[in-house]
Amino acid sequence: MSNTDFSALNLNAELLGNLETLDYRVMTSIQAKSLPDILAGKDVIGQGKTGSGKTAAFGLGLLQKLEIKQFNVQALVLCPTRELADQVANEIRRLARSVQNVKITTLCGGTPLGPQISSLKNGTHIVVGTPGRIDDHLRKANLKLEGVQTLVLDEADRMLEMGFQDTLDAIVAQVPVQRQTLLFSATFPEGIQRIAKRFMRDPQMVKVESTHDNAVIRQQFYKVNHESHRLIALRMLLLQFKPESSLVFCNTKRETQEVADQLQAHGFSVLALHGDLEQRDRDQTLVRFSNKSISILVATDVAARGLDIDGLDAVFNYEIARDTEVHVHRIGRTGRAGSTGLACTLYTEQEDYKVALLENTLGYNIRSEALPANKILDETPVQAKMTTLILDGGKKQKIRPGDILGALTGDKGIEGKQVGKIYITDNRAFVAVDRKAAHAALNKLNHGKLKGRSIRARIMRG
Repeated sequence: MSNTDFSALNLNAELLGNLETLDYRVMTSIQAKSLPDILAGKDVIGQGKTGSGKTAAFGLGLLQKLEIKQFNVQALVLCPTRELADQVANEIRRLARSVQNVKITTLCGGTPLGPQISSLKNGTHIVVGTPGRIDDHLRKANLKLEGVQTLVLDEADRMLEMGFQDTLDAIVAQVPVQRQTLLFSATFPEGIQRIAKRFMRDPQMVKVESTHDNAVIRQQFYKVNHESHRLIALRMLLLQFKPESSLVFCNTKRETQEVADQLQAHGFSVLALHGDLEQRDRDQTLVRFSNKSISILVATDVAARGLDIDGLDAVFNYEIARDTEVHVHRIGRTGRAGSTGLACTLYTEQEDYKVALLENTLGYNIRSEALPANKILDETPVQAKMTTLILDGGKKQKIRPGDILGALTGDKGIEGKQVGKIYITDNRAFVAVDRKAAHAALNKLNHGKLKGRSIRARIMRG
């Protein structure tokens, strides 16, 4: 038995058995380095990129010490965004499947307070949420934290970037001093160091290097003569490489929206993701990008943190990130799960100093590649293969993915292979279908029955 096997850890039999069913046998680097200290009750700072396995590391730690018969909040996990909080809560639920009666509550903005208050009144063991909504519940006395044994700050660097410092202070002030604090961050700026000194006791530092194999991720850099040439260069690269799914990183919210608008005006399948979007628009943007009905997502680093996106062909840095660690984190979005990826970075002469810093981080000299010839701008952009249909019915109407698939592929319907991801919320359902079959699918839904009743469907546009 290797010391990197989960079975080498002093975990409850129920947790170990469930890890087997999940095919979690060998720990990732950050898990192997942090879990022994976490299980020993020590404060831990973990630095690693998204996808390194940190959620399972702290998730197993807090599940191991839960007193199931006590229905009070024993663990609090703070995340910068609703999307990350939902992912973390779902992963902890998966890890806890074999432990009976574990209750996990998600508290995030953009959703009604009522159901969250009811959930808290019924008792819960673990709360996962965003700082703003957690603070709301504390102020209204809906949430009590005096029983918290484990405090987790996930993606702490992004919480600071989003201006949550004062809110974090207010929340931590209501958590017992005698607790275990676990802090995870992709980068380690000065603000994180200050948090560690204030919130933690003799923390153990665990760092997993965020380097990428050049055989997996091909990095290319392009020097542009002027700021005004960035967009043209980006269009050229998108037309040259024709990625089916790509992420464009910008440094500001304003620039993110402007780049998306300009790309859309030139015929690209694109949407923007940034902090100024309403939660509903944000949710729908993510659904459409993850189900391949939008080809390009233009986003800020904060908005894109924690997104669970499979099969990303390419990453484009419209500008070099302000921090070299953020650059490495960006490009790590592509080239996952055994596939190869492409990362293209644009820069001007004014950013040469950033290039020098990146050379130190990457360990090699950066050479500027030649952009394609201007004639490539005459080509037609790649369009998304899928289209999203939105249905006016969801979980509260007892609609399940199988119901939608059956309605689409039933008598004289479309083929099963033409149906993509199906995502269902309380009162809405989103289904991706092959673009060529979109109108046939729409007609089938609007003139048929779903769960014995008529359900209105329409194509998502804009």
